[in-house]
Amino acid sequence: MAFQPSPTDVSVIITTPSTATGSEPRFLTERRVTPTWTVLQLKSKLETMTGIPTSSQHLLLKAPGRADQWVDGDDGIIGNWGLMKGCEIEVHDTRPQAARPNFNDLSSVEKYVLPSATYESLPNSVLAWKKNQKLGRFDPKALSPKESMQKQAEKDSEDVRVRGIAVSRRAIILPSSPPHVRRGTIRYVGPVPTIPFSGVDVTSQETSNSGPQPIWVGIELDEPTGKNDGSIGGRHYFTCPNNTGVFVKPEKVEVGDFPPLDLFDDMDDEMEEI
Repeated sequence: MAFQPSPTDVSVIITTPSTATGSEPRFLTERRVTPTWTVLQLKSKLETMTGIPTSSQHLLLKAPGRADQWVDGDDGIIGNWGLMKGCEIEVHDTRPQAARPNFNDLSSVEKYVLPSATYESLPNSVLAWKKNQKLGRFDPKALSPKESMQKQAEKDSEDVRVRGIAVSRRAIILPSSPPHVRRGTIRYVGPVPTIPFSGVDVTSQETSNSGPQPIWVGIELDEPTGKNDGSIGGRHYFTCPNNTGVFVKPEKVEVGDFPPLDLFDDMDDEMEEI
């Protein structure tokens, strides 16, 4: 029997049609195709790439210098259709649009959530490492969330006293260095329950009655470089124009003789540089 050389694979571009006229194909890749494959064999391999079932595929062969032609007959040999290097096989989906799965819609995908009991039983998790190292809430010396909040409240009160923070006083926000100095007038000093504190429901009645709460300093800035109008979480603590209000911790406030910004300050600086 004469020796029959094995057919040489042909490099072919695989695409799917675009969704809009003139736009790029939705899928594009380059694969090697053996000319002796049947059309059905080729379709079965294309299914793994495009997600289109073999029974719903209609192949359009595009070859350089030749008219486009539809490939019919699953039992036919794909090489007989004039397969050559540089060809493109466009895979069309014959299913109605409503019958095609939408892989871009993640809302219909059921997401796996690891049960808390299962996670806590894992020996190689971050939680297990924290337990072994006695970190965070596993530290026997760690303060409870309420204790941490009370300690923060004590520190804030001391900062307010030492720094001379009071309503109507002028202040700058630290860190500040020219030309990025944010200055303004203190409009509020006290608790802000609508700003959460880690592990504690600051808005609850029980927390309000349990002792002092962390202190915040509300400042009306001279320039609109703030974040609010004196309100946060839907509650007003002071009133000022939009984007001129800001809440900061007492440790970030420096009280002093900081006059309001003059609109002509920048002009004077420019004249000195001439």
